[in-house]
Amino acid sequence: MALFTDGSISGLDDLTAQDAQLFDVATVEGIDVTRKMALAQDELGLQLVTMLGRLSFVDQPIWLAPQVSLSRVVVTASLKLWHTYRTLEMVYSDAYNSQLNDRYGAKRDQFHQMGQWACNKLVEIGIGIVTKPVPQAATPQITTIPGSLPDGTYYVTMTWVNDAGEEGASAVPAVVTSAASALQIQPEDAPQNAAAWNLYAGGAAETMVLQNSTPIAAGQTWQQSAAFAQAGQKPGSGQQPTFLKPTPRVIQRG
Repeated sequence: MALFTDGSISGLDDLTAQDAQLFDVATVEGIDVTRKMALAQDELGLQLVTMLGRLSFVDQPIWLAPQVSLSRVVVTASLKLWHTYRTLEMVYSDAYNSQLNDRYGAKRDQFHQMGQWACNKLVEIGIGIVTKPVPQAATPQITTIPGSLPDGTYYVTMTWVNDAGEEGASAVPAVVTSAASALQIQPEDAPQNAAAWNLYAGGAAETMVLQNSTPIAAGQTWQQSAAFAQAGQKPGSGQQPTFLKPTPRVIQRG
């Protein structure tokens, strides 16, 4: 699972899976769906900060409570659905305000109710938290060097790994063509909590598999002069929560 701060929680595919008419409505009404996704995530972020602040000091003196930041929040199923439904509610709210079309208003209300349901599920099940967050990796730098890697086009990605062996989300793959050469892969500077990294490669994005037998130390490069492995572990989507923390329904008094 990705972290809240890795990027957009939901994708366009997630939105159209819930509403097949989304693109038609957005085109006709001139609505920027990508912008609505960003606005919805900003809004959810503010609400999560409030929830996390409550978690930090329930039953504890506020000055002793550890603070939990958004960088430690995992995108669980309920959080992703909440974002998806809130984005769709924003789209149909704009469409309704533009045309005062009752069909758009009904859709807005429907997705509002569904968003409330998803939010309640998040509160009930709990916010996913990781102890040692590992952010999504950036696309590594790849250069060609002398070598005998078989000629072809390759897709290459990487993940950061913390000292507990947990992987962050994989980078957007780089696409490189090799001809009578080898590849040198170098990550960007390691983020906090990253102790090592893993390399994934293949002839297509869907066939990328793990290339290193043990994690590569942060700061080290990788040279690939022989054929890439074609079977093995595929890149994951990120860390699983270390724990789930239900949000207490309390009013703080002081």
